[in-house]
Amino acid sequence: MTVNVTPHLNFRGNARQALEFYQSVFGGELTIASYADLGNTDPATADHVTFGQVVAENGFRVMAYDAYPQLPWDQGQDPFFVSVRGTDPAELQGFWDALVDGAEVKQPIGPSQWAPLYGQLTDRFGITWVLDIAVEYPTA
Repeated sequence: MTVNVTPHLNFRGNARQALEFYQSVFGGELTIASYADLGNTDPATADHVTFGQVVAENGFRVMAYDAYPQLPWDQGQDPFFVSVRGTDPAELQGFWDALVDGAEVKQPIGPSQWAPLYGQLTDRFGITWVLDIAVEYPTA
């Protein structure tokens, strides 16, 4: 059996813009189904995303949707981080350079005690990203 874990990000009306942005950063295929695609005729939410994802050949994968307006939703303060761990510093730096546009940098990208390259930022959609180079640690 193979298991893949994919972050599923919840938004309130801007999932489409976030997914388009993530596709511009990481590449890959963008899939979006709106509430209208599933028969919702409410003009306030018809364009909202009921299912969306970006899947790239390099292994990047993220899903997102716009929470129904009648459901409570609060993005909270750092409820999770999306970790992008790679092996190519130039590729990781390229992702950082694109994500940092409009972001709040929490830890500038650079060498750290635990990784040759590490950085953390909260993007313009309120999602906190951790980017780092994979390091092999000894197993116990």
